[in-house]
Amino acid sequence: MAFGRTSLGSTAGGGRPTGAGGQRPLSDINVTPLVDVMLVLLVIFIITAPLMASSIKLDLPRTEAGQPNDTPKFVSLVVDAAGKVYLNDQPVDTDALAAGLAKAAAASPDTEVQLRADQTVPYGRVVELMGIAHKAGLSRIGFVTEAPPTKP
Repeated sequence: MAFGRTSLGSTAGGGRPTGAGGQRPLSDINVTPLVDVMLVLLVIFIITAPLMASSIKLDLPRTEAGQPNDTPKFVSLVVDAAGKVYLNDQPVDTDALAAGLAKAAAASPDTEVQLRADQTVPYGRVVELMGIAHKAGLSRIGFVTEAPPTKP
């Protein structure tokens, strides 16, 4: 019997027990860190792949036909608490409103109607104005609101 070793197969040295009581080194590869690194690289690749696809350098031809508009086109439609209607800050009646919106739609069908209505205006009146705008050919309607006051 050798000094310092037991015949019960102790694993005090970090190895595996052998049948004769000796220790052999642990030779298995721990793949958990490898899998972790591969998953991180996969996530990085998924995030950066779309960015690399959009970085294609092109020398595009120049033309005057397709110039983007600097400012989006819109008309302002306001209904005050008394029910009076204003188109671009000018008071109008229903017929003049329909004509003004039709003129704006003829100029550009992508024109947006920015609708500002007092909170006391009945919902039916707002829907009526939306119908007039839609009938004139303007389908993009934006409701303008006011942000609530911030508390200190």
